[in-house]
Amino acid sequence: MSAPILYGFPKSGHSHRAELMLRLLGVDFTFREVDLAGGEQRGEAFLKLNPFGTVPVLDDNGEIVADSCAILVYLAAKYDPAGLWLPRDPFGAAQVQRWLSVAQGPVFNGTCCARLVTVFDRDFDHARAVAVAEKLLATLDATLAGKTFLVNARPTLADVALYSYIAHAPEGGVDLAPFAQVMAWLKRIEALPGFAPMPASKAGLRAA
Repeated sequence: MSAPILYGFPKSGHSHRAELMLRLLGVDFTFREVDLAGGEQRGEAFLKLNPFGTVPVLDDNGEIVADSCAILVYLAAKYDPAGLWLPRDPFGAAQVQRWLSVAQGPVFNGTCCARLVTVFDRDFDHARAVAVAEKLLATLDATLAGKTFLVNARPTLADVALYSYIAHAPEGGVDLAPFAQVMAWLKRIEALPGFAPMPASKAGLRAA
């Protein structure tokens, strides 16, 4: 069997979630950049992979999985037989799912949208996105007090799903400095074997 192919865009946090999970699992893969600026995602070939025309998309030897959080679940289910990244007990699985929903809700509407405005000139309400982001970060900071990772003492899909857009929040004009627990959590993720960062889009990222 050939290595999985990840169709994505290097500076997309959604793509980076999937890429980071592959790296943390030690899965060899091929990254194929989709020309978003050129509209490749709206072309016939790509729409056969994902009718919604969004990245990332994973092609694992003919098994096509679209949506970043769906890809995380697929990868953990297939390549993590020990069930470390996606707990198998009902409560642990539900806790991970809760944070996957946060990734698609407050993270998208907050840190992601703020960055889309400042980096990609998208037409979102920047002030509203920053307010959503700051509320999310305050909640996350309180949640992480006395904890190493979001769900268990070791990282899970929950941490991977939230990492990329929160780490790059300063690119969207969202200050991470007031949130010490979040900053420490980011560093713990960055220390994991196999970790690789998402490329910076502009100056202003937090200090390493």
